[in-house]
Amino acid sequence: MQFFGEKTMIKVLFVCLGNICRSPMAEFVMKDLVKKEGLQDNFYIESAATSYEECGNPVYPPAVRELSKHGISCAEKRARTMTKDDYKRFDYIIGMEDRNITIIKRIIGADTENKVYKLMHFAGKDEDIADPWYTGDFEGVYKQIAEGCRGLLEMD
Repeated sequence: MQFFGEKTMIKVLFVCLGNICRSPMAEFVMKDLVKKEGLQDNFYIESAATSYEECGNPVYPPAVRELSKHGISCAEKRARTMTKDDYKRFDYIIGMEDRNITIIKRIIGADTENKVYKLMHFAGKDEDIADPWYTGDFEGVYKQIAEGCRGLLEMD
């Protein structure tokens, strides 16, 4: 496994529309991956929303169930909205789809440090992760998220 060179702490923020489906799934999948690799001390991982609608709400139950199928818990997670200050705090700000990227850039202003990416970029794909709130495909979303997170972890 290759791991981000010599940097000691990598701070990752996953972002989607409401922070109740895709981005918390990515947050906890990534936390699980780094824990299994013994790298949890090298990462700080969070997730956030581009909107305010779900602020304070727990992860959507079908997303919780999908994570549970893979032995991953997100029990204490509550939705929060991304802020401009998050750009200073995080090394990577990772959206799930083009729409998220557009709104992230509105929140932060210019991406002068090239921190903003779409998750599937790390899997070598230029594709969106559709919102399962609308599609109902939590299993498919989990598979895409796991692929993107593995790619992120293995990049150099």
